[in-house]
Amino acid sequence: MPRVEQDLALAVRKAVRKAQQKKELPRFEVPEVPIERPKSVEWGDYATAVCLASARWAKMAPMDIAAQVVKRFPKTDWLAEITVSHPGYINFTLATGWLQEQVEAILAQGERYSDIDLGQGKRVQVEYGSANPTGPLHMGFGRNVVIGDTLANVLDAAGYQVQREYYVNDAGTQMGLFAESLFARYAQALGEPIQLPEDGYQGEYLACWGQEIAEEHGREFLEAPREQALEALKRIGLEEKVLGSIRADCEALGIRYDNWFHETSLYSEGQFETTMTMLRQRELLEAREGAVWFTASTLNDQLKDEVVIRSSGEPGYFASDIAYHYNKLVERGFDWVIDVWGADHQGHVPRMKAMMGALGLDPDRLTLLIYQLVTIKMGGEDIRLSKRAGTMVELGELTREVGADAVRFNFLSRATESQMEFDVDLAKEQSDRNPVYYVQYAHARIASILREAEARGCSPTGGDVTLLAHPAELALIRKMIELSAVIEKAAVNLAPHHLTYYAQELATLFSLFYRDCRVLPRKTGEPGVTTDKTAARLKLVEAVKIILARTLDLMGMSAPERM
Repeated sequence: MPRVEQDLALAVRKAVRKAQQKKELPRFEVPEVPIERPKSVEWGDYATAVCLASARWAKMAPMDIAAQVVKRFPKTDWLAEITVSHPGYINFTLATGWLQEQVEAILAQGERYSDIDLGQGKRVQVEYGSANPTGPLHMGFGRNVVIGDTLANVLDAAGYQVQREYYVNDAGTQMGLFAESLFARYAQALGEPIQLPEDGYQGEYLACWGQEIAEEHGREFLEAPREQALEALKRIGLEEKVLGSIRADCEALGIRYDNWFHETSLYSEGQFETTMTMLRQRELLEAREGAVWFTASTLNDQLKDEVVIRSSGEPGYFASDIAYHYNKLVERGFDWVIDVWGADHQGHVPRMKAMMGALGLDPDRLTLLIYQLVTIKMGGEDIRLSKRAGTMVELGELTREVGADAVRFNFLSRATESQMEFDVDLAKEQSDRNPVYYVQYAHARIASILREAEARGCSPTGGDVTLLAHPAELALIRKMIELSAVIEKAAVNLAPHHLTYYAQELATLFSLFYRDCRVLPRKTGEPGVTTDKTAARLKLVEAVKIILARTLDLMGMSAPERM
C-alpha cells in the first residue's frame, strides 16, 4: 500500500539533512513538510512549499534551498521527475511504470491495498447514537449514527482496534416521564381516561406501544400498585419497544454496535461512588444550595460549577458523564475515546475536558466530535423535528422511503462542522443528480463490463499493465492510489465526509476512461483495441472495482452488481 505523501515528506527531510551534512545548507530545524496537490498538472502530481517556510531559518532564498534539496534527494524508482518552480516549490511527478505496477498490487492485495497502520493497534472506542431511549430515532438523528459508524470503519482501516458503543441513558427523570406517558397511553387503550403528564411525550408511537401492551397484558398494570406498574412499563417500554426499535433501525442502516452500555450499571456496579469519592478527596465537590457541585471553576476560572447531585438526592447528568468516562478510560482502559455529539451539546465540551483533569487523565484521550444539526426537506418544505411533541419522521421510515445507502451517503456528504440539508426527494431520484446513484452506477457498470467480457471469452489473464499509457488510464490509477491518503486524512481529522468526495471523483474518472478507452472491441479487429490491450484494460477495470467497492464499504454502503 503506497503512502506517497508520507514517503515524499520523509525523503524531503532526508535530503535537507544530507545537504546540511555536506554544508550546502546551514543548520536549522527542518519544519513540517507539507505535501499538497499542485493547482496545475504541468507542475506534477505533488508539491511542497517547505523551502519557503525554511527561508527565514536558513537565511537563503527559497529557490536556492530547493535546488540543494533536489540535488540531495534520495534515489527512487517511483518518481519520474523532480523540478523546482518559483518562488521555491519542489514538484514531484510519479513514474508511469510505477503507476502501472499499482494495478497489479491492487489485484494482489484486494480490498486491503489502501489500509494503513496509523493506529498501530491503539484501542479506540467510538460512542455514537446514544439518544435518550424515550422513543424511536428520528431522521435528524441519522447523521449521528452514520458519522459514528463510518468513522469507526475508517479508524479500523487506519490500524486501530475499534469498539463501537451505544450509551443507553436509562436513568434519571426523563425515563420516569417516559414511563408515566406510556402508562397513560396504555390506560387509554383500555378505555381509562388518564391524561398524559404535562411535560409528557406526545408521539403517536407511544399510543401504538400502549395499545400493544394492552393487548398483551390486559388490565394487569392497572390493577397493580402504581409504582410497580410504572417500573414494569418502563422496563417493557425500554427493552422491548424503544431499544427494539432503535436496534431495528440501526440494523436496517447497516449500523452495528459491539456494546450497548446501560447508564444504570454505573450506579449498580459502583462507578458513580468511586468517582464521587475521587472528587471529594481532591476537594472538587462542594455542598451548597441543597445540592452537591463539581467545582470546575477551581480548575479553570472560565468554567461554571456543575451540579452532580441534585437537591432531590438524584445524580445529575454530569455525574453520569464523569462515572461513564471513568469506566471507559480507567476500568476498560481505552487509549482513546471519541464521543459523537450534536451541536446542541457544544457547551458541554469545556466541562468534559475539566472532568478529565479532575480524574487525573490526559484530556487528549477524549475527543468530542461535534456535528451540526440537519434540516430535513420534503416536498420543498422544511420539517421541524421533536420527539416530545411527536412532530417527527422516524429514521426507520426515512430508510424505507429512500434506501439505506442513500441515507448514509447523504448524511456523510458534508463536513461535521457544516450544517446540512437532507433533500428526501433528491435522495430518491435515480439520476446523475443523485450522487449515491452516480457512484453506485459506476460500480454496476464495471460489473457489467466484466460480465460481458466473460461472456465473450475475454480475460485479463496475462494482461500487460505497461500498455496502460492513455492519460485517462493513468489519471484513474492516480486516483485509485489516493484512497490510503483519504483514509489517513479522514482518520486524523475525524472527517469521514472525505470518502464521499473521493467516491464521486473516482466514479467520474472511470466514466471518462470508459468514454475515451474502449475496453472490449465492438467487433473483431477493431482498430486500436488489440487482444493485449483488452486484457490490460480488464485488469484496470477489475482494480477500479476493488477500490470503488472498498470505498463504498467504508461508508457502510453496498456495491451493486446491477442497477
